[in-house]
Amino acid sequence: MTPHLSRWSAPLIALTVSACMSVPPPPETVVPPAAAGPFAALPVASIEAVPDDWWRLYDDPQLDALVEASLAANADLRVAYANLDGARAALKQAQAARLPTTALESALTVDDPSNQPSAASVSASDWDIAATASWDIDLFGRLRSGALAARADAEAQQAALDGVRLAVVADTVQAYVEFCAATRAIAEARAVSAAQERSVALVREQFSAGDVSPMEVSQVAALAASTRAGIAPFEAGRSNALYRIAALQGRAPAEARTLSLTCNAAPRLKTAAPVGDGTALLVRRPDLREAERKLAAAAARIGVARADFYPKVNLGGALGLLGGGFDAVASPLISWAFPNMAPARAKMAQARASERAAVAGWEVAMLKALREVETALAAYDAEVRRNRDLGEAVLQAQAYARRATARVRYGDAAGLLQVDAERTVASARLAKVQSDLAVGQAEVALFRALGGGWRNGPQAR
Repeated sequence: MTPHLSRWSAPLIALTVSACMSVPPPPETVVPPAAAGPFAALPVASIEAVPDDWWRLYDDPQLDALVEASLAANADLRVAYANLDGARAALKQAQAARLPTTALESALTVDDPSNQPSAASVSASDWDIAATASWDIDLFGRLRSGALAARADAEAQQAALDGVRLAVVADTVQAYVEFCAATRAIAEARAVSAAQERSVALVREQFSAGDVSPMEVSQVAALAASTRAGIAPFEAGRSNALYRIAALQGRAPAEARTLSLTCNAAPRLKTAAPVGDGTALLVRRPDLREAERKLAAAAARIGVARADFYPKVNLGGALGLLGGGFDAVASPLISWAFPNMAPARAKMAQARASERAAVAGWEVAMLKALREVETALAAYDAEVRRNRDLGEAVLQAQAYARRATARVRYGDAAGLLQVDAERTVASARLAKVQSDLAVGQAEVALFRALGGGWRNGPQAR
């Protein structure tokens, strides 16, 4: 072996071995065993899988139409679709960078004989045409890693789009639930107010007859006024829900006044809510899939940074008619930032730090998802039990009012007993209506925490 060959053999062997390097895989995400198991066993939930179109569980055609309108025209969704298109274009660009680039070049020049010291009077022209090609030979995986990172970015953007779809659907369902609940609350409050106004008129007649004192009149009138005052917030809540529905459909809030929605009560699930288990949640939730794809992109960018430690080899060539004759040329171009490797080391450190941050981000998203589901389940179960007890309270309050009215009519009790009974009935009925709203909101919050059921989102439009 000659001295020159011996001197260069070690670096050449190292480069050859390095050329076989594969793209570093993302670090393994560790899921605690308890996270993959079932959620809290509560009567309001079942282990059934979460359906993709979970809002259809309410069996409300009007709600189905609202959700479809929101998905078709929502402005946030258009932004998400555009971002996905951009990410996919970046992926195509990264994939195309691994292929040779070609270009055609031509030029035409004309010589004017009047400017030349010659007797010739015929002008001359030269036409050159050439095809050039350049190929970045990806020996050390820089372009391959970049393409994998771009693919992971596009998949993360797809998951982000699914997350926006989930938010749009959940917001639409919640606005509809609040609209229906407010409509029911207004009807209940007006019915109670009308009954109390009749009591006020009756007590005033009794006062005129000298059967009651001014104190009883004031108490009944104050109760009626308090009930009337509670109607305005419900009306504002109903209008606010309509404005949100219009905005979710990409329409001006003023157009909400043209919406013809009719419902008498907030929709409720007719069976236990299907929630699946922790394993299904980790696959389904869009933010978890987005975090996992961001981790894969960060790992791939370590491969891009690692390639900067090694030479870049570019093979270029040209072929064509140049200067009136056929010519061809080919030459390799090798660039290597050596021995100053400080920029490459800093880039590698930055890439590894981004990977560690992505790992931590995935863990944060996982714990947040599990906590939100368990919290939503607990809140839903508690509100359902509270709603059931409030229903019983309404029945007992109505029975109390009937007995109090009978006793006052027969003279066995003072008129204040009937006033107190009416106050009890009004409070119980309005509390039940507000609890109906809370149950509907808790159901939507549960499905939002469950990820809505999407495993693969739609293609960009």
